[in-house]
Amino acid sequence: MATNRRDLLKAGSALFAGVSLAGCGGKLESAAPGASGDQSAGGDAPKAAELAVAAEWNVYRALAADALALGLAGEFDAAAGVAADAFEKFEGATGEWGAHEVLETTSEKRYSEFEEALGQLRERATGENVEEMRVEADLVSKHLSAAQTKLVGEENARALDLQFLGTRLATASALYAAGKGDAAATIAGDTYEQFEQAAVHEDLETADAESYEGFESAVEAVEKAATAGTGGTVRNEANAAFDAAATGSYAVAASESAAGAGHLAAIQARGYDASMLASLGGPSTEFAHAAALNVYRARAYDVAWLTARGQSEYAKTAAEDIFAHFEGAEAHEALEEADHEAYEGFETGLEDLASAAGEGDAEAAASAADAVEKHLRAGISALATGTEAAVLQAAFFRARFGDARELYALGDGKAAASVAQGLFQRFERDELGFHERLESASEDLYQSFEHEHLQEGLIPAFENGNDDGVETHFAGVDDALLQFATKVASEARVGAAESGLLSARGFDAAALAALGESKRARSVVQSAFQHFEEGAGGFHEALEHADHTLYESFEGALESVGSAAKDGDAYSSATTFNEKALTALYTVVSNAGGDFGEAAASVAQDAFAAFEEAEVHELLEKADRDAYESFEGKLEGLIEALKQGSGVSGALSAFARASLRAEFAVAGAPGKAPVGKSESSEGGSETQLSGGPNVVKGTPDDADHVVKLKAVSFDPAELTVSKGDKVAFVHAAGEPHSVTAYGDKIPDGADYWASGDFDSQENAETGWENGKGAVQSGQSFVHTFETTGTHEFYCVPHEAAGMTGKIVVE
Repeated sequence: MATNRRDLLKAGSALFAGVSLAGCGGKLESAAPGASGDQSAGGDAPKAAELAVAAEWNVYRALAADALALGLAGEFDAAAGVAADAFEKFEGATGEWGAHEVLETTSEKRYSEFEEALGQLRERATGENVEEMRVEADLVSKHLSAAQTKLVGEENARALDLQFLGTRLATASALYAAGKGDAAATIAGDTYEQFEQAAVHEDLETADAESYEGFESAVEAVEKAATAGTGGTVRNEANAAFDAAATGSYAVAASESAAGAGHLAAIQARGYDASMLASLGGPSTEFAHAAALNVYRARAYDVAWLTARGQSEYAKTAAEDIFAHFEGAEAHEALEEADHEAYEGFETGLEDLASAAGEGDAEAAASAADAVEKHLRAGISALATGTEAAVLQAAFFRARFGDARELYALGDGKAAASVAQGLFQRFERDELGFHERLESASEDLYQSFEHEHLQEGLIPAFENGNDDGVETHFAGVDDALLQFATKVASEARVGAAESGLLSARGFDAAALAALGESKRARSVVQSAFQHFEEGAGGFHEALEHADHTLYESFEGALESVGSAAKDGDAYSSATTFNEKALTALYTVVSNAGGDFGEAAASVAQDAFAAFEEAEVHELLEKADRDAYESFEGKLEGLIEALKQGSGVSGALSAFARASLRAEFAVAGAPGKAPVGKSESSEGGSETQLSGGPNVVKGTPDDADHVVKLKAVSFDPAELTVSKGDKVAFVHAAGEPHSVTAYGDKIPDGADYWASGDFDSQENAETGWENGKGAVQSGQSFVHTFETTGTHEFYCVPHEAAGMTGKIVVE
């Protein structure tokens, strides 16, 4: 059915009755309300809270259109991220008056197909298929527009259509500021065509001729200016179009409160535009801080393995030096502000690491190193974007694979295999989103890394003492991970990760020299130098271009580590090289340019200025003074975060919550807003759910396989395991999930299994209705498969969306 609908849509067929606006480039149509089963509000006035929810749905329409806009601009990774973030936002919009719950109640059909289209939009972005992205973004808008019509009536829905069109011009302006003039012109042209065909076109012309003419002329002007390259005109006319659409919506809507709520939602959408623009620039200073933290991760494990090899004093000094260096590092304050818990955990872990090293307690040192790494990983997640974090994880993996190779060279194949096996388990747990992004970036690279060179290559080679196999497969994993980084990230981002990796290799050489392995130490340095000379993913050229003097001193410092290794003491030289590497890291990032922080702040400032002059300003201030002050304060906070290039994600989330609260206030239902005065996150239903004896916190370290519970899918959906294997089903996105076996689709003789430890499918479904068997954020359902054959399972609340899976036990 879904494929047929999409094929029809691409052909321009009229599919959805009662829908006044197609959305993002598809054909517009208007049909009689009530066809396809979507009855409008008719003569009954909508409830105040319904007006607010319908307005909030416009934010999701805008986000889907943003994803398409990014695809038109060739920014597919960013497009996929926007679609994924929209899905996550929607899944979290629970509660009686949450966007998720009300859509499901308003129309089960629209709800399920909206979720399907939004999920498909992300997949099409990952596949870099712009035309299919158009189809899916169009479907997102159609389903929400139909639901809006049903919930609040045609007049109010058409006002929301007009406001949605206004947000498209703001997006075009943001993309133009990022140098994406062609995409900006396309968006403006699409918007003009949509408006000409929309039902609201005639409504606006009749109700407010001045706004009608102002909007139409401004849209045309944006397209012409974007094509001609006149940036000031693009920005000014886009603002004019947004204002005309907002003003006209009050004339079109059935009530002032409906238009006001929609107006606030449109301003919220502009906040997302600003964040989108900021993400399109070169890497931020926050990313540089994250890359610097990545070096500490590798150094902490050096301390652990040196402790295990009896180098207690050296290891203790290294741990203490990490602490001392961090206290004066640029990343210190950044980590403390981004994630205070991670900051404190990192410092506490370092203290424990130094203590364990001084006592020669290898087991305690290994545990402390794990704690240090865990908190640093959390800090990286807070500071870097999803793709940036995955690139840093790839560099960390390469550093640790290097450690494993050195352990093997020292004659400890078992320890080397253990390191490699641990990295495989980390990969399966999708730490920092690395597994998913590698698989999405390239199936070939994913297969090459995970199966050919790691699981079936390097680990067995370490275990079996296969020297040739170790060299072949070490090179294979290293090359696959570097290729991944260069495929998904810019030269500057890759360069920052490479600089940190080379620093880690310098400390490895110093550690080997301390063990009396001078020859091996020099070999490590030579290999690192050769890698840099061969380009290091573009780092060599980027550094030379950014600062030739630093480039030369960087090379000289690396060579000095090798020279010092001859005398058996290269630690001081490695420390000096580390400083050069960190300076190079920050230099390459800052030199990348393209930081759109100021331009992004201007987008948000324009939204603020428009609000100050808008009718909704007075409406909100009168409706709820606290909500008004919060709205303004959070928007100002977003502007400041964009200017500083720090904390943008948190500021955007806070503004979105304040906007939602304001929408309900203006609509006349302040007490119904699914977010409180404390700006707490939406929803809250998870606290009423429980898992059961087989639902645990985190992901067990001894799990043989990991299946991720995404918003509406299992990943992988099909998995082959061995009898006796333990599988962890890990919550990865969306609402709480269940993992429930089909009673008639498991092998004969197998005990029934499900999250919540129920003894039958019927009891599992009943249990879910009573809030039991839930796998929530931060949790895993764990099951050991003892019976061979095929086990099929599903998620109770998301089965209708296709969330099913299969495990074959051999």
